[in-house]
Amino acid sequence: MTTQDYRTRSPLRIFLSYFKPHWKLFTLDISCAILIAMVDLAFPLISRTALYHWLPEKNYRVFFTVMVIVALAFVLRAGLYYIVTYWGHTFGIRVEADIRRDLFHHMQMLGFDFYDRNRTGQLMSRLTTDLFELTELAHHGPEDLTISVITIVGALAVMFSIEWRMALIVMAIIPVFLVVLMLLRGGMSRASVAAKQKTGTINAAIESGLSGVRTTKAFANEEAQQRRFDEANEVFKTAKRGFHKEMGFFTAVMEFFTNILPVAVIAVGGWLIMKEKMDYVDLITFSLYVTTFVSPIRKLANFAEMFSNGFAGLHRFIELMGTDPSIQDAPDAVELRNVKGDVDVEHVSFAYGEKAEVLHDVTLHIPAGETVALVGPSGGGKSTLCQLLPRFYDVDSGSVSVDGHDVRSLTQRSLRRAIGIVQQDVFLFADTIRENIRSDVDFVLTFEELAGIIEAKDIDTSLLEVDENEAALCSASSAGRGFAQSGGVAKAVADKIKEWHPDMDVKIASAQGLAECKKLLMLAKAGKYNGYLLEGMGCPGGCIGGAGTIADPARTAIQLNKYVKEAPFADPEQSAFMTNIHVLKDDPNFEV
Repeated sequence: MTTQDYRTRSPLRIFLSYFKPHWKLFTLDISCAILIAMVDLAFPLISRTALYHWLPEKNYRVFFTVMVIVALAFVLRAGLYYIVTYWGHTFGIRVEADIRRDLFHHMQMLGFDFYDRNRTGQLMSRLTTDLFELTELAHHGPEDLTISVITIVGALAVMFSIEWRMALIVMAIIPVFLVVLMLLRGGMSRASVAAKQKTGTINAAIESGLSGVRTTKAFANEEAQQRRFDEANEVFKTAKRGFHKEMGFFTAVMEFFTNILPVAVIAVGGWLIMKEKMDYVDLITFSLYVTTFVSPIRKLANFAEMFSNGFAGLHRFIELMGTDPSIQDAPDAVELRNVKGDVDVEHVSFAYGEKAEVLHDVTLHIPAGETVALVGPSGGGKSTLCQLLPRFYDVDSGSVSVDGHDVRSLTQRSLRRAIGIVQQDVFLFADTIRENIRSDVDFVLTFEELAGIIEAKDIDTSLLEVDENEAALCSASSAGRGFAQSGGVAKAVADKIKEWHPDMDVKIASAQGLAECKKLLMLAKAGKYNGYLLEGMGCPGGCIGGAGTIADPARTAIQLNKYVKEAPFADPEQSAFMTNIHVLKDDPNFEV
């Protein structure tokens, strides 16, 4: 869904859209809930039949057989509750994970200005506490609602068949109860939203205090930080107290109505018995159904609370997902390729929001290869200028260009991959140092890196002994050695096809780097390269230009081409191992 979808679609529709990928688990959960409700409805009826017929008639065989069946039904009910508890929560967790994935992805797309306005602690609250309550709503909401509706409707139907006057009393109380609950739910929902907002505030205070603890200690500023925290903690405490006050009213009303129902049933039933219009068996059955009735009513009340908390979190989620990134690629944005490094700043002015301008009519030209230092007082705009170049912010007026391309006309990914930034404050992710410094792919050793390892270990390759039986393994064909360079595999295949089928035209499409490979595959899927031989190299330049290397791809290509020319044979079919190809062909599991 787009940000526009999140702004225009109803919250319920958005919420239910996350159910679709996990509909099998959802169906299992609801099916088990229905069976649980059916078992609960059946037991009072069975008890009534036993009291009217089997016990007075001393029909022991039927009575005890039915009791065994009832016991087995409750064993089944226990198993169903296991499924509902385990797989139902699994369903809720999967929904939560999908929502958190989309939210985190969207937050990655938002610009620096968004993070200037929002504290990390507040955003953490939306990714954790809010989504946990959404999980509870996703799991327990439909389940509790299903059990409650089936139980209440089924119990009322049986009650009317037993004694319609008492059923009317019960039926008159329930709507009043539900109306009062809905009225109280509104106040509880508003209190829940306020409590969540203040939870974000206290999280932000904690995050700020812990992140800046070194600075606090350096300036002996512990008392001031404690005072700020206490203020935030007091606001949070007040908000939570307000929520629990509303929840207290809600709980009190719920307890009153759930307890008044049995009293009303006993009172009316007693009067009907005294008037000889009802017997004790029906009153007992009625009482059992009222007991059965109370549990779903409590579930409905709990559902109202879950709905308030969950939808408060859902509204905060939708609010964030409906926020458009301030920095977006233009519809006709192009990739930045073959970067030289010429930087031009033309009449640039910039201000952070409504604040005073940090930069005003700045013009600067930096030729490729030149080292430039920006010197000035704190707040003079040095960091701002450096943040405009990778387009962390857009200029208010003027333009910033790289190699003659306005940065607004380039894709953000290609622009930022071409720029190396060492931040003033170094941030390390919660991972190993290796994972912090590596790029997307770094499993390839370039020729230069391999030579560096050999040199560092002081290895003299001329003195290495090779087993005569394995000597042939040290030699590859020219075509095979060329595999390391982008286009090498495709060329080797095309050359062999030309040799075998001179009249066949071989069309080749190549890509280098993960982004280009992905684009190539998408175009191929769309039918743009039908009949083409496709070659993709994850590393720009091929394996010779592996990610994380400092090797110059052009210089490394020269070294590779020299290595290709030194090959003892050009054609892979000239390899000594071609004599063993029949071993594979004779293998029944081998497919050409």
